[in-house]
Amino acid sequence: MTLELLGGLALALVSAAALNWGYFVQHGVAASLPPLSLRRPLGSLRLLFGHLRWLVGFSVGIGGWVLYVAALALAPLSLVQAASAGGIGLLALLVSRHAGLAARERRGVVVAIAGLILLAASLAGHAAHSSGGSWEAAAAWVAVSGVVAAVAASRPAGLGVAAGVLYAAGDVATKAAVPGGARLGFVPVLLACHGLAFVALQLGFQRGGVLATAGVATLLTNALPIAAGTTIFGEGLGSLPSLRVLAFACTVAGATLLVRPASPEPVPGRVRILTD
Repeated sequence: MTLELLGGLALALVSAAALNWGYFVQHGVAASLPPLSLRRPLGSLRLLFGHLRWLVGFSVGIGGWVLYVAALALAPLSLVQAASAGGIGLLALLVSRHAGLAARERRGVVVAIAGLILLAASLAGHAAHSSGGSWEAAAAWVAVSGVVAAVAASRPAGLGVAAGVLYAAGDVATKAAVPGGARLGFVPVLLACHGLAFVALQLGFQRGGVLATAGVATLLTNALPIAAGTTIFGEGLGSLPSLRVLAFACTVAGATLLVRPASPEPVPGRVRILTD
């Protein structure tokens, strides 16, 4: 493994820590604010950016994204995402120390982390390079992601899914833009994807827990670009393709557990009477 590749993976790890800490802080603030609304975008932005703690979390997250772009310049997309995937573990640790985790959330985190570990293992023997890929394929990926995100956002608890899909599309567009030249046409695309993902995430913070929003978004943001690296950027399946399929299955199962609403707890001493 070259020093350049090691540098890229190190940047990805620091990026993941910064992004997920930023998500945790933003969720805590957004959940305490008056309702945000797309009908009042300027007022909603003033509420967010006018809160110092939220602004610190947002700024740290932006710094994490800058480190992520630097990591992409040094290492293949799939390897960067595999290293970044550990961010959900940090997010779960922060949540557990602050408010504890429900049993369903603990199972979701364990399954998701298992999937991410398998995903990293599936990259054994992976080529340490990637191609620029087809710009048409990258554009098609982004377009399909936009449709999937729109459908997810219309469902209950789907804002975290929408944010993750859009952030992943932004990462694919970022990788497509890295070679420069005419590929810089992807810059407005990646900015639009990240902007829409930001909106979905902040709205999701007010309507669900941090793991059901940022946790699911982190999972999808890491897993989907690995699939894109394989299909678009010629990074191959590695030496253990079946392991990668199992890893994605675990990742999807973990995200499903995290986003599923908790079952209402029965009230002690109350008897349910059934009538015709």
